[in-house]
Amino acid sequence: MKTLYKILCLVGFVFCTTTCEDFLTEDPKGRLMTEAFFSSPSDLDGALNQLYNVVAANVFSSNHTCAANLWAGDDVTTHPVMNKGPLRDFDTYNVDDLSAWLRHPWSAYFVLVKCANFIINNAGRTPSVSDADKKSAIAQAHYWRAFAYFYLVRAWGPLPIMLQEEIKYDAPLNTEQEIYDLIVADLKIAEADLPVMYTKAPYLQSNINRAVCQPAAKATLGQVYLTMAGWPMNKGNEYYTLAANKLKEVIDGVTGGTYKYSLYNEFWKIHSQTHNYTNTELILGVYYSRDRGTTTACICDLPADGVALGWNDACGEIKFWKDFPEGPRKEATYLPKILKTAGVLIDWWDESRETPVPFFQKTAEMPQRNAEWDYTNHSSVPSAGEKTRHIVRLSQVYCWYAEAVGRSGQTNPLAIELLNKVRNRADGAETNLYPAGMPANELAEAAYKEHGWEAAGYYWGALATRSQDMRRMNRFKDHFEFRKQNPPIEVAPGVFRKEPVAIPSSYSWNESRMYLPYPAEDARLNAEMKASNAKRQ
Repeated sequence: MKTLYKILCLVGFVFCTTTCEDFLTEDPKGRLMTEAFFSSPSDLDGALNQLYNVVAANVFSSNHTCAANLWAGDDVTTHPVMNKGPLRDFDTYNVDDLSAWLRHPWSAYFVLVKCANFIINNAGRTPSVSDADKKSAIAQAHYWRAFAYFYLVRAWGPLPIMLQEEIKYDAPLNTEQEIYDLIVADLKIAEADLPVMYTKAPYLQSNINRAVCQPAAKATLGQVYLTMAGWPMNKGNEYYTLAANKLKEVIDGVTGGTYKYSLYNEFWKIHSQTHNYTNTELILGVYYSRDRGTTTACICDLPADGVALGWNDACGEIKFWKDFPEGPRKEATYLPKILKTAGVLIDWWDESRETPVPFFQKTAEMPQRNAEWDYTNHSSVPSAGEKTRHIVRLSQVYCWYAEAVGRSGQTNPLAIELLNKVRNRADGAETNLYPAGMPANELAEAAYKEHGWEAAGYYWGALATRSQDMRRMNRFKDHFEFRKQNPPIEVAPGVFRKEPVAIPSSYSWNESRMYLPYPAEDARLNAEMKASNAKRQ
């Protein structure tokens, strides 16, 4: 009972911090609780459990927590009216510091930083726990701190680096280089000290790692190097090579049988209920259960037409849908038809629809538990579900590796072979679309596109979304200009549709649109954030 009391008190102080002022303000009572914790093995288990609860809370939602500039990608848009104003601001590169949903991702990921710091700085003194278990726990915290900062730096740029539980409201902003240095250092600790495979529950279940493991840390470090090679760090070939080498360590581990991952032979299985807890392609995921009360939310994002009720927050951009190669991957990614009342199925571009746009079906769930999604026969969709959120998948590692090789000015048979594996699965046949010896620039662009199609419409905590690919390649401006023009697109013979959320013609591009403003609540407490917001307007 005493241990449970300590855990609950700690949760109240460290893990349930949600407001910006709470985050930036010191509380001396918290130091006393910190000193009393980690006095038994159960304290270490409790701290890790709460760390993963925070991770789960951060990636469960499609808008509030995960908003940021993920909506700036060319794959996702939102509703033109209703209550989606904050999302339209993200979607049109026009977010101000008072945006209703700007604070959510900012505070959520800094809470994760704070949780990770607590374990990093204190877990080492836990008695009656092996050094290996303590190193593993601390390595997990290092990973999730890196994960949080990687999310934050791509959205906001310069940030305060927080390494202690004591946080000052006037903490200086560190440069992006300094933040990436911390991310890389954290991930190197994680890959060195995390296990390849856990040996006990809850970290291992159904022979699947439920907690972050060594191959996930390596894959993440590879993606970080890939990102650093592009905009705004622009480190170029050296970092593309670092990315390729690190990602190949994951690939070699899979090929050699050290890492127990494999591609599914059909794309739909990746997001199926059948494989929800036993996904062999998932290197890192976040798991949920309705039974435990840790459920996902905003899982549907389906059109509110007749019985196909959904949140209607996220839908597909038309041009991306149009350019998406036909085949099983596209059929599993988008709703082939939209179900209306009386069991009527219509095309998304039907004129009777209020907002004719395509919709994603990857994360939709049936009201019945463990039932596979059936777009032709469902009465409603649940407001909360338990589909696993995908952070890193093996097919993504294949795409990242091929792109890194190509952008470094190289080409090799393995990169082309892996890219063909991804595309063959997407096509449902061994098309081997990408020829041996294809030029490096063509390899890079093909891998960039394949990853975009693999990840399309998926932004629930994913390590690399389509918008983040576009950002590192400095392609937001091109998309911004296209959305301003908003030309009609032929979606079926003789049928033309335009994006319902257009960028106003009065908007002009500037580089500040690549970043989000700091939330007003924080900027008024931090002079550097306030000054930066003024420059970005």
